[in-house]
Amino acid sequence: MDDRVVVEFAGDGAGAGALSWGQQDIWQAMVRQKSWLPNGAWGPLAAGTTVQDVAEQLRYMMSRFPSARTRLRFDAEGHPTQVVAASGEITLEIVEAGAQDPAAVAEAVRLRLQDTEYDFVEDWPIRMAAVRSGGALTHLVVVMCHLVADGFGTQVLLEDLDTRVSTPIPELQPLEQARWQASPSGQRQNTLALRHWDGILRGMPTRRFPDTVDKPEPRHWRGEFKSYALGPALQAVTEQTGVAPAPALLAVFAVALARVTRINPVVLRPMVNNRFRPGLDRVVCMLAQFGLCQLDVAGVSFAEVLDRARRGAMTTYKHAYYHPADLDDLVRRVVLERGADLELPCYFNDRRADTGKSGAAPVALRDAATRSTFRWTTRQDVPFEPLIVHIDDVPDAVQAIIFMDTHVVSPADGEALLRGMEAAAVEAALDPSAPTGV
Repeated sequence: MDDRVVVEFAGDGAGAGALSWGQQDIWQAMVRQKSWLPNGAWGPLAAGTTVQDVAEQLRYMMSRFPSARTRLRFDAEGHPTQVVAASGEITLEIVEAGAQDPAAVAEAVRLRLQDTEYDFVEDWPIRMAAVRSGGALTHLVVVMCHLVADGFGTQVLLEDLDTRVSTPIPELQPLEQARWQASPSGQRQNTLALRHWDGILRGMPTRRFPDTVDKPEPRHWRGEFKSYALGPALQAVTEQTGVAPAPALLAVFAVALARVTRINPVVLRPMVNNRFRPGLDRVVCMLAQFGLCQLDVAGVSFAEVLDRARRGAMTTYKHAYYHPADLDDLVRRVVLERGADLELPCYFNDRRADTGKSGAAPVALRDAATRSTFRWTTRQDVPFEPLIVHIDDVPDAVQAIIFMDTHVVSPADGEALLRGMEAAAVEAALDPSAPTGV
C-alpha cells in the first residue's frame, strides 16, 4: 500500500437492535467456520478514472446502504446485536504496481484484504483499494463481509452503484426486518417453517453418507468441477419438460447424491434467496437462508423426479425463512429423540443466472461431457461445513465448487458427486423418461 485516502460518509437508517434472521444465519456460519466469510473481487477501471472517482464510489456505497455501515456489539455472553452508524470515515487504499503486472497486484491485494483479520466491532465491513500503474489507476479491488449482502443483494448494490440512483432505499432494512420477525406475523411465519422442518427431520433416514475409511489430514478440502455439458443439458431438460432451471438442477443433484450414497430419500438444504417476499427484492443485506427439501428419487423416471423437485421446491422456498436459534433448538430435540446418528443433509447453493440458452444436441452433450475437469484446490485444518456445493456460471461452462469434511465424505465420493450431477443431467436431457437407476 502506498497511499491512503480518507472518505467521509453519512446515510439514513442509523440505530441498533437485534440481528435479522438472515444476519443470524450467516453469523452462525462465521462462528462455525472461524471466518468473517469475505467476498472479494477485482476488475479493470475505465481509462481516466481518478482517485476522486473511486473515492466517490466508496462514499456512495457507505452512504446509501445501511448494511455497509453496520458493525456488531456483543453482550456479556457474546451474543451479537447490530449497530448501524449515521456517519463515519473509511480508508481507500491506493497501491502502486511498480514494475509488476497490475492485474497480479490486484489479485494479491484482494487476498491480503480477505486474509487480514477482521474486527466485527471496530471495522467497517467493506474494504476497497485501487491499483495504480504508470501514474494511472488500472484496477479496483473490493472485499465485503458476508454480513453486508448475499449474492442477490450484491447484484442490487452493483446495479445501484452503476447508475448512482438516489431514490429512497426499501423500508425493510435489517433492523426493520428484525422488528417484523419479532411481531405476531413474523412468529407465525417462523412457526410454520419449523413445522415443515420438524416433519422432515423426524422422518428422514438418520444416515446421510456412507462411512469413510481413509481420513486424511488436513481434513477439510475444497474442489472445483468445470462442466461444459451441465448448462446445455439442463436447458434441454427445461425445454422438454417445462421444469425451471433451479428445480431441474436440484433434481439431477439429488439423483447424483443418491447414486453416490445409496441412501434414499435424498434430503438437501438448498439456499433460498427469500427475495420473492414482499418488500425484500431490492434490499442490500444478508437475506438468503437454507431450506430443507426431501426427494424420493428411487424406482422412477427422471421426468417424475423433475416434477417432484418442481413441486418440492415451492414448499421448500416457502419455509426457508425462520429464526436460526429456534431451528437449532428443534434440531437438538429431534437428535435427542432419534439418536446421535442423525446426520443433517448437505447444503446446496445454486448461484447461476437463468441465461435461457438453447440446449445442445445429444452428440454435442456427450462430447461436452468429455471436456469437463475436476481438481482439488485447498486442503486445510480450518473447518468448512461437512458438505456444501456452490453452482456458478462461468464463461462457456458451469462450475461446481465443493467444500467438504473428508472424515464425513471421502474425496472419491466428493468428486463422484459432482461428475454424477453432470451425468444425470445429460441422461435426463437425452431421455426424460429413462429411469434414474437408483
